[in-house]
Amino acid sequence: MSGPTNQSILVVGGGMSGMTAAIEAAEAGYEVYLVEKNPYLGGRVAQLNLYFPKLCPPYCGLEINFRRIKQNPKIRVFTMAQVESITGEEGNFEVTVLLRPRYVNEKCTCCGKCAEATTLEIDNPFNYGMDRVKAAYLPHDMAFPMRYVIDPVLVQSSEAQKVKESCPYDAIDLSMEPKTITLSVGSIVWATGWNPYDAKKLDTYGFGVYPDVITNVMMERMAANNGPTQGKIVRPSTGQPPKNVAFIQCAGSRDENHLPFCSSICCLASMKQATYVRDQLPDSKVYIFYIDIRATDRYEDFYSKIKQDEGIVFFKGKVAKIFPSETSDQLILRVENTMTEELMEMPFDLVVLATGMEPSTARDLLPIPVAYDDYQFLPALTVQPGIYAAGCVRSPLNVAESVQDGTSAAIRAIKSIVGRR
Repeated sequence: MSGPTNQSILVVGGGMSGMTAAIEAAEAGYEVYLVEKNPYLGGRVAQLNLYFPKLCPPYCGLEINFRRIKQNPKIRVFTMAQVESITGEEGNFEVTVLLRPRYVNEKCTCCGKCAEATTLEIDNPFNYGMDRVKAAYLPHDMAFPMRYVIDPVLVQSSEAQKVKESCPYDAIDLSMEPKTITLSVGSIVWATGWNPYDAKKLDTYGFGVYPDVITNVMMERMAANNGPTQGKIVRPSTGQPPKNVAFIQCAGSRDENHLPFCSSICCLASMKQATYVRDQLPDSKVYIFYIDIRATDRYEDFYSKIKQDEGIVFFKGKVAKIFPSETSDQLILRVENTMTEELMEMPFDLVVLATGMEPSTARDLLPIPVAYDDYQFLPALTVQPGIYAAGCVRSPLNVAESVQDGTSAAIRAIKSIVGRR
């Protein structure tokens, strides 16, 4: 070992597992740096309408975590940040972090004057591009940090100066540039989460071609009160409520050509979303097309409850193709009923693809050589001495499991530096 052991911890990823790891380590007395690539903390959970096991809105848990972070001076948060390099060894890592400009400083009060001053709009990243937002925007209603973001397209436009002058608090700084900082830490928790599998790769389902084919994460935003339709479940093509909705399970999952593994949460997510439809549109009909249903442990009761709804049909069969009807504005699903071996074509107003969870490391590898499994997950809690994985970058997990995983990673990160004093 070279030099004394550094007693600080770096957590990469500000979702549920990352926030949990950061909070637990800081409340145990350690200095923590929390790095997140988005302009806000909360990860995918912040984009949910409701989550298991209590089916409560995400802000219930997020608000508590945000408060714990705000009140703890040992946690330093960097948003719009990305780790570029890691050198050194357990107990003494040097980490280079790139900070992208927000163009808004700490003086921001979220008055919204900057948004009012511009006509430029961008696709809303929080709503998966389902609507548009001003190029000066608050990421979402409960964003942490609670501060606006200026998109580069606005900074480079003729409206930039007008927007700057609209701020009564001098919170807009158009001269901000990317900058690099170096952090010295003793251990690292890598909790960069997951991405929805790219549904455009499923060419037989027409995602991106037919507006009434959406994904499960898009359905979460549609059902949310702060979503693109203010919580109304509608057909994107018409803006009208659907009379029947199809959920296609394993859309790209358990498929050697796409994601060969099961993401474990998709069945329950579709059943949950089926309740969104039925509660809001009691005259609607929902079909869930599945290979087999995976609802283990205490979630079996939820599955049993859903099956009692006569408006929800579980259809055992793999959908082969989606195409537009020649006689209506509906979509036709070609599917084989595996119980009867009958090939059927069924019309639907709205189709929801239950796409799986792809680890972030499938697109963005760690900036240091480490081992991955066949699916690009980090295969173990201990990535290498001093570096620990947490959450969905390690395995598909639900929210409660991600929190537990974050705690476990924090304990290991602390032990790593305590054992080297």
